[in-house]
Amino acid sequence: MSGSRLGFEVHARADAPIEVVWAVLADARGWHTWTRMKRSELEAEGDPAPDGVGALRAFSTGPITSRERVTGFEPPHRLTYTLESGLPVEDYRAEVTLAPDGDATSITWQSSFARATWPGAGRALRAFLHFAVRDIAGRLAAESTRRAASHEGAGT
Repeated sequence: MSGSRLGFEVHARADAPIEVVWAVLADARGWHTWTRMKRSELEAEGDPAPDGVGALRAFSTGPITSRERVTGFEPPHRLTYTLESGLPVEDYRAEVTLAPDGDATSITWQSSFARATWPGAGRALRAFLHFAVRDIAGRLAAESTRRAASHEGAGT
């Protein structure tokens, strides 16, 4: 991440084909089934419908709801989004990149923000977001692996 932005990069690996990982990642309405989110929904559909560019995704872990706008949607390789509201940071941007890795899929999640809106809280918020994104990326890998294994088992 360049400049004075606070950012991080997280890596995970799913024992699943890239199309399976993409299907899990792109379906914002299903995130509550495999993350710590209590609620996940689309407040507005994007292009292509439903989860593409312009989609407004809402995620809640309880009393706080974050809203993210999809800014890039390139199946099955790349998803980008910005934070619209819900966390005390300005200009939050993230990019999730999927790449084939043999029979598996490599997941790279890059996130950054310009500054915290709470004075002096930038590094603490960076650490919190790094923890949260690392958890989500790990759960994405695990859920994709589970779905791929379930599908293989159904086909035999």
